[in-house]
Amino acid sequence: MEGLSASEQREFQSRMERKQMKEFMGMFSNLVTHCFDSCVDNFTTKSLVQRETDCVSRCVQKFMAGSERIGQRFQEQQAQMMNQSPTGR
Repeated sequence: MEGLSASEQREFQSRMERKQMKEFMGMFSNLVTHCFDSCVDNFTTKSLVQRETDCVSRCVQKFMAGSERIGQRFQEQQAQMMNQSPTGR
């Protein structure tokens, strides 16, 4: 962000925050849709039955574990790229 004025830096930061929020909301929406479609099939009661609750919990846990692993791999790849860079930047 070198070379940007203070107002340009604030605008850039604001745009990045909005983009991150939009991506997070999209990911959350996909998670809800996937877990609901995979786990909920009994519409005879207004609340989830125990089997559905357990399924949703497992689904969310797997999704979070997968997301965490992907984040770790991304960080590993970034570190590797930084180490291969001729200037270390």
